[in-house]
Amino acid sequence: MEMSNRRISSHLDEVAWIAKLADLKEDHYRNSLLLGAILELLLEKGLLTAQELAAKIHTLEASDQSTLPTGIGSRHRH
Repeated sequence: MEMSNRRISSHLDEVAWIAKLADLKEDHYRNSLLLGAILELLLEKGLLTAQELAAKIHTLEASDQSTLPTGIGSRHRH
């Protein structure tokens, strides 16, 4: 009987993790949408240029690379 309870608990834990992952994906989508909208507005209003944005991204990526252990950070390059 105890083994059955552990198995149920394990399955419930798995379902909870799947639900958390789904929530994180939804949060990521909403944050990406918000960021995209803000960037488009800044570009449309002339408060930021695409070149300034690209330069800042390059600078931030370079500074991140200097603080990350070897091999981390290159996985998500496009």
